[in-house]
Amino acid sequence: MLFFDGGCGLCHNSVKVLIALDRKAKLLFAPLGGVTFLERVPEPARAGLPDSLVLSTGDGQLHVRSNAVLRALEEIGGIWTFEAKLGRLIPRPLRDRLYDAIARARHRWFEKPKTACPLMPPEMRARFRD
Repeated sequence: MLFFDGGCGLCHNSVKVLIALDRKAKLLFAPLGGVTFLERVPEPARAGLPDSLVLSTGDGQLHVRSNAVLRALEEIGGIWTFEAKLGRLIPRPLRDRLYDAIARARHRWFEKPKTACPLMPPEMRARFRD
């Protein structure tokens, strides 16, 4: 389950890209702070999470910042697993600094979406939770 900032245009665009890449429909999506997020992420874990992308794996682990992006690519599989492995060659502190710099500027660079979940065709709406 990939949780994203429902008020962020970059996050919306990222979700759309991931959906296009995820041909086997492995990833599900829900906004941070939504019902699914509140049900699946315990209160103590929520306190330190960024307001951008958070990936929750089947074993309950939470991946944030650049690790969330790389784990999502690994879940999609195919060539994207290789791309994620290449990304992991960059030390995490450096990846996260770049991620944080983009996250700070995202609201200036991308228009705020009108809804918390990106508008999708009906066949893709099943991949979204509240």
